[in-house]
Amino acid sequence: MMPSDAIQETVFEVRGLTKVYPMGEVEVQALRGIDLTLYRGELVVLLGASGSGKSTLLNILGGLDTASSGQVLYRGRDLTQANERELTSFRRHEVGFVFQFYNLIPSLTARENVAVVTEIADAPMSPEEALARVGLADRLDHFPAQLSGGQQQRVAIARAIAKNPAVLLCDEPTGALDSSTGVRVLQALSDVNRELGTTTALITHNAAIADMADRVIHLHDGRIGEITRPVTRRAPSELSW
Repeated sequence: MMPSDAIQETVFEVRGLTKVYPMGEVEVQALRGIDLTLYRGELVVLLGASGSGKSTLLNILGGLDTASSGQVLYRGRDLTQANERELTSFRRHEVGFVFQFYNLIPSLTARENVAVVTEIADAPMSPEEALARVGLADRLDHFPAQLSGGQQQRVAIARAIAKNPAVLLCDEPTGALDSSTGVRVLQALSDVNRELGTTTALITHNAAIADMADRVIHLHDGRIGEITRPVTRRAPSELSW
């Protein structure tokens, strides 16, 4: 649950963020002056249609892409001035990523897929603990081909959280899943956010998912249209689409 206003700690502060992609003789404006603050321990949903700038914003927050102009501060540190070595260190130690497609290594078990990350982290949890947190304690030695899509996505979440990141960035984590399977994945993300206090940003085009958030950031055409809070915050188990 997001901390009260009195004790909010800023994790990301974004000011005037723009991103322009050259496409031949034309330029595509993916972000058009984004101002945004994300706080420690909150769960934020970035909601918008395809092409609204959600993934571009998430990738810049995670150090996977760079801004054309503007500023991104992470706990007071200016990521827009960081070099590639510093961004690599930031991604390795501070951020966990979950994508629509699971990117598991087929020849490794669930435990081994998670261990790939824990072996390079500073203070990781064990693969067994990470998998238990997403409800897969009984699937440690299963290969990806022996797991359902939802279970594979939960292995990907375990891999992301095993290094104890301060921030978890999720790009359409239920996009390849049906509703009931997606709900189980969202429950795993919600549990991690609540139990570990990990600042979590989840992007989706699915408006139903917004009801599980502390705040909903609505993006349209590279801009933030509005920032809202759900009238009634719902548990993932109460969601359907």
